Amino acid sequence: MTDMVVARKEGLYCVPGDFYIDPWLPVDRAVITHAHADHARVGHGHYLASAEGEGVLRSRLGDIHLETLPYGESVARNGVTVSLHPAGHVLGSAQVRMEYRGEVWVASGDYKVEADATCAGFEPVRCDTFITESTFGLPIYRWQPQTSIFSDIDDWWRANAQAGRASVLFCYAFGKAQRILAGIDAGIGPIICHGAVEPLNRAYRASGVRLPETRMVTDIADKTELRRALVIAPPSAGASPWMKRFGEYSDAFASGWMLLRGARRRRAVDRGFILSDHADWPGLMQAIGATGAERVIVTHGQVPVMVRWLRQNGLDAGAFDTEYGDEEDNGSTAEEPAGERLADA
Repeated sequence: MTDMVVARKEGLYCVPGDFYIDPWLPVDRAVITHAHADHARVGHGHYLASAEGEGVLRSRLGDIHLETLPYGESVARNGVTVSLHPAGHVLGSAQVRMEYRGEVWVASGDYKVEADATCAGFEPVRCDTFITESTFGLPIYRWQPQTSIFSDIDDWWRANAQAGRASVLFCYAFGKAQRILAGIDAGIGPIICHGAVEPLNRAYRASGVRLPETRMVTDIADKTELRRALVIAPPSAGASPWMKRFGEYSDAFASGWMLLRGARRRRAVDRGFILSDHADWPGLMQAIGATGAERVIVTHGQVPVMVRWLRQNGLDAGAFDTEYGDEEDNGSTAEEPAGERLADA
């Protein structure tokens, strides 16, 4: 089995195709799996991404030389047939399928296997070699159905509204915020979104994703409405003067890392909602198994554990050293201890 993809200082490089996948240094040709900042960066000469992700990618990177490809359609790059397939992570997220001389590799980017209303659901792609993340690659990580989490958020918001205090929910502006908006009961009260969230809401709506009405805090004339509101804000807003507008409030954080008591304690919030846009341990196992791959390469997360487990289960497993998993949100990187980075979880 040849090495169709190798790790270089610029990022993951498709050797016969002469292009990079989610490179972290400027390159001539980049294939982008999704628009989170640790995977999509400025400075590349040419970008290829899914058609579904064009709006959010342009909203984050600005004026770039972007070529888009609908899911399932293919293009040729130096004899390599390249196609993009849904990863189920966020709007426009894609797995990159590369076929060359009868051999197939798939680079998954980030993914989750539970379908949600804001992006195309994960589709397994058969391949010889599968490049996977392992952000939550430990058996302790097992998610509850998202409908259960949305119900818990509704109950918390409703109780706060009845007590006359705002409900401030911290989550990542791209992906998590829109997934929550699409899943909650918008009839409980007004929904206010931080200025970092609202442009991405517009990009989602422009792509056909249905979201409830949201407003900026400056749009609220009757300040008593703030006491019934759900406020969606990025983590970086937590220590900012922007928070003073809401007076008394209850706060919460939505992330897969909230499964860890230490992560919630460091965030110093009233509630933690365990909701991730990454696959949990069963999801990782399900996705890897569905590819039929004999070789698996792990890129980021719980890499040693995942590699060891896969080898013990008869697969040819290895790892690539990458710079993924340190997603920045509006200029503020979530700083967590090694192995517990909040990233875009």
